[in-house]
Amino acid sequence: MPTIVRVAAAVVALCVSSLLPGIEAKAQSLPKEVATRAEIYPIPSLTLSDQQFLSGDAAAGKPVTVAGELRVAQGTGKLPVVVLMHGSSGVGATTEAWVHAFNAMGISTFVIDGFTGRGLTVVGPNQALLGRLNLIVDIYRALEILAKHPRVDPDRIVLMGFSRGGQATLYASLDRFNKLWNRSGIQFAAYIPFYPDCSTTYVGDSEVTARPIRIFHGTPDDYNPVKSCKAFVDRLKTAGRDVVLTEYPDSAHGFDSGLLGANTVAVSANAQTVRNCSIKEGDGGVLMNGDTKAPFSYKDSCVELNPHVGGNPKTAAEARKAVEEFLQALFKPG
Repeated sequence: MPTIVRVAAAVVALCVSSLLPGIEAKAQSLPKEVATRAEIYPIPSLTLSDQQFLSGDAAAGKPVTVAGELRVAQGTGKLPVVVLMHGSSGVGATTEAWVHAFNAMGISTFVIDGFTGRGLTVVGPNQALLGRLNLIVDIYRALEILAKHPRVDPDRIVLMGFSRGGQATLYASLDRFNKLWNRSGIQFAAYIPFYPDCSTTYVGDSEVTARPIRIFHGTPDDYNPVKSCKAFVDRLKTAGRDVVLTEYPDSAHGFDSGLLGANTVAVSANAQTVRNCSIKEGDGGVLMNGDTKAPFSYKDSCVELNPHVGGNPKTAAEARKAVEEFLQALFKPG
């Protein structure tokens, strides 16, 4: 369902609830995956270069307002929340499938749209349109909103992201980044990145928060290859961190679109991939090409085009079950 239609539907639902006394009492008769309330929030954020982010240079950032949609699940009191961060194509239909799954569990959801407020729709063919670390700022700013919400349990907020958003989810766990940019006063209870890009090595990136990290990836992924994530996970485990990588065979990039019945794999035309790049943070927060020792650019020869994307209903269902079981154990929702 298009975002505008969903927002309109949410507004209508809110209006109806204000006109019909006792609607809350009837909430139990709704299908489990239907939220009792939808709220749209402006999120004051910044647009920064990756170097500005890594240097903590907030003054250099350009103020921007992005948006988030909170769906309050059925239940009473303060509820757990999963924050969802989209990938290079923005908020899509697969996000809706995850929202329904979590709402059915009695878990509220907060979907961040980091693109529309910046005048973007997709960045796959030109990843340089937005520094990848910007989404982490959006995530922390959303956490500030949720920390104060009367229906949110601030100790039970989990971050989940996909592809570019999966990368943001993974690295939002870094102690250093939390100290630089997280002003919420709280931390996420866990991090769930789906098929993130792990090709960049940041200073101090093995020092992550003492919260679980659960990564889900596909073996044949040629957009963000799993091998770089395996190397990062090994470093995190050596550092004694609570991290698990679940790898699915026959599962291309975006395999969880299988939740919608998608079962074909196709080329993502002209999409850029850094699958053969080694990127490292250098002095002053400059991201360097590990091979050429020059500042990294999406014009570098290691950047390639036309990776594959596609769904796998079987492994998508397995991943959903694994995530639900993890959250059930972590949150113990009603």
